[in-house]
Parts: sequence; structure tokens; C-alpha cells
Amino acid sequence: MSETETRIKVDVNEQLQEPSLFKIIYVNDNETSMEFVIESLVEIFDYAPTTAESLTIKVHEEGAATVAILPYEMAEQKGIEVTVSARSAGYPLQVKLEPES
Repeated sequence: MSETETRIKVDVNEQLQEPSLFKIIYVNDNETSMEFVIESLVEIFDYAPTTAESLTIKVHEEGAATVAILPYEMAEQKGIEVTVSARSAGYPLQVKLEPES
């Protein structure tokens, strides 16, 4: 008796795509201190203090500003970290996520 060997050929067509990027936007308010915003940008986004200060001024003067562009999961995590930190400090700072165009 001879044994029959069956081989199955599987054609895998995996195309990896870069993850979608999202903008993290700080929205200005009249209660959150500029010092807190600068500190959050330094602590959470690892910005240099001078860069964080420039972004904070932009948020203040324009009403909102993109502070980072990251893959969705990272952007969401950073947004949560900022929001939790702001609420813990008693600030109403809002962070929005928007898809990058």
C-alpha cells in the first residue's frame, strides 16, 4: 500500500498598512493655567519647555492647536493621560482627537 500525501497551498496576501494618524488638539479655556498646559506637554509629550511654551501660546491665542500627531491608539492614550491629569488638578482642559487629513 502506498500512502497518498496531500499538500495544501495557501496563498497569503497580507498587505500591511501604516496605522491611521490622529491629531491631538488642546482646546483653550479660561480656567486651565498656562503653567499646567506647559507641564502636560513636557511630561506627557516629552516636549522641551520652550517648545511646550510656544504650543501653549498658540492654544491660547488661536483657541485650539494640534500638539501631536500619532497613531490612533497612542493618541487616545495620550488624550486620556492629559484629561485625567487635568481633572486631578481641577482643570477643565479639553483634548480632541481628529483624523489627520
